Amino acid sequence: MTDALKLMMVEDSPSLAAIYNAYLKDENYQTITVDSLGRAHATLDAFVPDLVLLDIELPDGSGIDFLEHAMTLQRPPKVVVMTAHGTSDMAVNAIQMGASDFLTKPFDAARLQVTLGNAAAQLDLGKRIEELSSKQRSNYAGFIGASNPMQTVYQTIDSLAPSDATGFIVGESGTGKELAAEAIHAHSDRAGKELVAINCGAIPGELMESELFGHVKGAFTGASSAREGAASVANGGTLFLDEICEMDLDLQKKLLRFIQTGTFRKVGSNTLETVDVRFVCATNRDPLIEVREGRFREDLFYRLHVVPLRLPPLRERDRDILLIARHFLDVYTTQAAKQFKGFSSAAEEQMLRYAWPGNVRQLQNVIQQAVVLNQGEQIEIDMLALDVHQGLIESLEQTRQENDSLSASHDHDGPGFAKSETGQLAKRRAIEPLWMVEKRAIEAAVAACDGNINRAAGLLEVAPSTLYRKRQAWIHENDNEV
Repeated sequence: MTDALKLMMVEDSPSLAAIYNAYLKDENYQTITVDSLGRAHATLDAFVPDLVLLDIELPDGSGIDFLEHAMTLQRPPKVVVMTAHGTSDMAVNAIQMGASDFLTKPFDAARLQVTLGNAAAQLDLGKRIEELSSKQRSNYAGFIGASNPMQTVYQTIDSLAPSDATGFIVGESGTGKELAAEAIHAHSDRAGKELVAINCGAIPGELMESELFGHVKGAFTGASSAREGAASVANGGTLFLDEICEMDLDLQKKLLRFIQTGTFRKVGSNTLETVDVRFVCATNRDPLIEVREGRFREDLFYRLHVVPLRLPPLRERDRDILLIARHFLDVYTTQAAKQFKGFSSAAEEQMLRYAWPGNVRQLQNVIQQAVVLNQGEQIEIDMLALDVHQGLIESLEQTRQENDSLSASHDHDGPGFAKSETGQLAKRRAIEPLWMVEKRAIEAAVAACDGNINRAAGLLEVAPSTLYRKRQAWIHENDNEV
């Protein structure tokens, strides 16, 4: 049975060993039996068991010694300990040392079969986890990151690249959209041809058509010579349209025709040209909102939105932040001939808690600035130009001043009220309910972050869901009051 698990039974009683083997005669195990601690040690390396059924009381020593040795192996077996002298302390000790389960003699066939079956299941699960871990990539095509969201990105690129399907990359600024386009091209059959990138938001609308399709001499003022466009240069390769949602609507119509037919005319030409290009697009906007509000053609969207690829913001990538920070630290330390070797624990904690609105690009700038402006072997928290509370503090101060002004005006609501108010009452009025202070702090944080709930949550060091829940509760309270 080549697929049978290898079971080593360490039992000094021949009669009990025979009973246990009888219990397991219909189970899928390749079993070997030894009757002493010495033989167990001698057999371990030669037999390499998957499972061990281990008696504690052996004639030449304690099975606990064998368990301790087995747990030091590179691939330790699953060990089920058994003894007629079982105590709770012994069971806890064995489990803490690495045993998968504990059996107290006497036990029946069902108990033995179930216990070994559970150990076998644990063994199989461990192998599966090991296989998945071996496929877990900490870097890929210029990306750095081992988080689950990035594993999804890597797998999507792996699947998308070999095809000619259009990739539609969505992500905030600084998340690596151009890097993703380069990875798609590099892993495709078109890697030997050109990857041509056009930033649709950086080129004036009147020049965009010429940039994309080219022009003939004299097509417009300043066209002193003919020029090949990106479509021609990318023939056989990949055309990357960055910030596609910023393209002029008139040009979107021409782009749609080009995608559908593979043909185009240069500006000022009547000649129809044909090319073979693969399209990859990217945007930092929500394309569905752009379609709904009429800034992006719906037919073009569905033509381009074939395989979506979302690049997660840095705040969703957990400890990838530290992997990327260490990479940039190595790069800039070498460039600047500095002595930095790492980050303090406080600096690492601050980086993990920060919202990183500028994503990887901002992290890169922060690390470069810290290296250039400082000396030492370790980046400290005060070397990181994060400005975590800038804007938030200013907004809170402004809110406080507005509330002070409002309170002053309320003091005159009744004739002589302010004058009759005692000092003690004034002090009590200055103390607000905790929920009101919390509400004002949250509203100020959201305002300081231009309505970005995720960023505000990062600054306040709470989960975004907390802010959504509290704000929704306040809305309901207002509705009830009305």
